[in-house]
Amino acid sequence: MNDQPRRRPAKPHRRPKKDPVRFLAFEALRAVDERDAYANLVLPPLLKKARAKGDFDGRDAALATELVYGTLRRQGTYDAIVAACIDRPLREVDPPVLDVLNMGVHQLLGTRIPTHAAVSASVELARVVLGEGRAKFVNAVLRKVTAHDLDGWVEKVAPPYDEDAEDHLAVVHSHPRWIVSALWDALGGGRAGIEDLLEADNERPEVTLAARPGRSTTDELVKALGEDNSLPGRWSPYAVRMAEGGEPGALEAVQEGRAGVQDEGSQLVAAALAAVPVEGRDTRWLDGCAGPGGKAALLAALAAGRGATLLAAEKQPHRARLVGRALAGNPGPYQVITADGTRPPWLPGTFDRILMDVPCSGLGALRRRPESRWRRRPEDLEGFAPLQRGLLREALKAVRVGGVVGYATCSPHLAETRVVVEDVLKGRGGEPVEAEWVDARPLMPGVPALGEGPDVQLWPHLHGTDAMYLALLRRTG
Repeated sequence: MNDQPRRRPAKPHRRPKKDPVRFLAFEALRAVDERDAYANLVLPPLLKKARAKGDFDGRDAALATELVYGTLRRQGTYDAIVAACIDRPLREVDPPVLDVLNMGVHQLLGTRIPTHAAVSASVELARVVLGEGRAKFVNAVLRKVTAHDLDGWVEKVAPPYDEDAEDHLAVVHSHPRWIVSALWDALGGGRAGIEDLLEADNERPEVTLAARPGRSTTDELVKALGEDNSLPGRWSPYAVRMAEGGEPGALEAVQEGRAGVQDEGSQLVAAALAAVPVEGRDTRWLDGCAGPGGKAALLAALAAGRGATLLAAEKQPHRARLVGRALAGNPGPYQVITADGTRPPWLPGTFDRILMDVPCSGLGALRRRPESRWRRRPEDLEGFAPLQRGLLREALKAVRVGGVVGYATCSPHLAETRVVVEDVLKGRGGEPVEAEWVDARPLMPGVPALGEGPDVQLWPHLHGTDAMYLALLRRTG
């Protein structure tokens, strides 16, 4: 007789269950990290593919979108929290593991997903994409995270404001310290303003449409969207906001190019340039950095209404093709060319109005591209500086005497805005240019808090737009 105790049969190996929503969100985060992709370009085709396979409905797509953008926006805060829960430097955690952890932290601290569901779903995802060993690590870290809510963790991991204001704001509002410093310098003022701005950077922006004059109307867009899903623009006469989101590409006017998705700040910049009084000839307009085509399409429509012609120039061929698609069907004459605005193919004094929306750091659109804040470095601005000055200098040569140049950036950083304009006007780094400032503020009627002028800086927290900058300059000699 065998008195040995009988062993319990081993539990059958359970294959981890793939959650399509979280797996898709993880795929998007990995693409952002590994390929320097942008979430707003990566996510839509992934969602479209998932819908086509029957894996997703509208709620699934909304959750996947929230997981991706919420994790990217709050990455700095979540990194600090994870760092407090592990016994090694954060840099030693493999990026895929950190993506799973941060997405789990977002579910725990940034959504209403129940704690047990957030932890179990994150661990299951880790089993699928990382393996059993790393899944145990994820489980241990996330269980530590459950000890506090977001406010409790921030109090633990952020230095006191009175000891280091910039580092406190950087951790609390999930921005690199150097960006906090740069935005604060550009904004001026005390603590309340910068906190409002940083909070606005972490909010999901509305989808705003532009009805291109002579081709569509705001009434048409409102009717197509339905009154429940449409709000009037705050400032632009061409704007309609989508109240509940949705797919703007499904609208007939957008499909036909008679309207487009365009931030209201971008609309205001184009409209202001078109509204500057110009004596004499006003038939030749130039968009000198036209890609991807939103401002060019609005300018082309405005130009057509006055019998003017728009030349849209873009250095990058693939972006020039996007401009061509944006302008297709415009009723007035226009031309799209591939050209470098610092070595222009046109003669001096050719144009009456010029828009130069120059390449920049993109710090004004961090709500739309939250991953940009983690990619940019202070030294990047040094790389943009010669290009920005060169483009503005050539634009002032290309406009006729009496004509107007609009210098625009989607950045509020002083080194990309007023400093560039002042350097060009004073001849720093090149020949001085005879031009005078035009006060841009009256050309944005009804828009409050535009500062002392003559240039204009828009802000997400004050205007609900991207942080667009505009300087208007009239050539005098």
